[in-house]
Amino acid sequence: VVPESKTKFFLNESAPFLSNRPAFDRLNDKALEASLQSSMGLHELEEVDPSLADGHRIFYEREVPFELRSAQGNEEPREVGALEAIRVKILALGDEGAYTGLRVELTSESNLFFHYVHELDIAGFKKLQQGQNLMVDFAEYPSVMVRNLDNCIKQPHSHLAVLVMKRDGSARLDFIQNMEYKFVELLSIDLKASGEDVVREQISYRYNAMKNRMALMQARLADVNALVKIKNPSLMLQLKKASLS
Repeated sequence: VVPESKTKFFLNESAPFLSNRPAFDRLNDKALEASLQSSMGLHELEEVDPSLADGHRIFYEREVPFELRSAQGNEEPREVGALEAIRVKILALGDEGAYTGLRVELTSESNLFFHYVHELDIAGFKKLQQGQNLMVDFAEYPSVMVRNLDNCIKQPHSHLAVLVMKRDGSARLDFIQNMEYKFVELLSIDLKASGEDVVREQISYRYNAMKNRMALMQARLADVNALVKIKNPSLMLQLKKASLS
């Protein structure tokens, strides 16, 4: 997409040329400019995210390097797992600073059927807090999650996110810090693989969202091409020659 500053340059550079053209053409120019400037954001054309259907709002969304391990039965996997970029989405329920629920969703671009969820309310957090001796309350829990995830991105050699998956669909995500002389477990959360209906709904949403993104970008590109062709035809020829070379 052509930056706004470039668009203004086209307008200024071609002003003498435009002043000699018929009023009808100048009206078409204005329509093109209005179309280009009022293009909707990508999110406005996407279908409603099913993750937000029950009132949750997105608190955090990034790809994080995870080590994926598969457990056989109740035995802990001993071998190092495969490293993969997992998209982590944290969704909060309730007002900021007074959350009543939290959900963490894990998805993968390399496997559309990969979908794990961690859900927690205030009562569930108290059990987690007691079991892992956490020094924060529920309102601070999302920030703790974000801090651990960001550390795995910024400091992958010292902060690890290890996802242990079991055949029954349960999983555990461990945040581990490498202290050079020992590994320290900072936080551990339980997850569950989503059911078939949820996975199908998520795949459908991601497919349609991608299709809408492509359609919107193609429409924007067509608007830019039309605007440049009218405002500065010589530049359009240069752009076409550059794309062919």
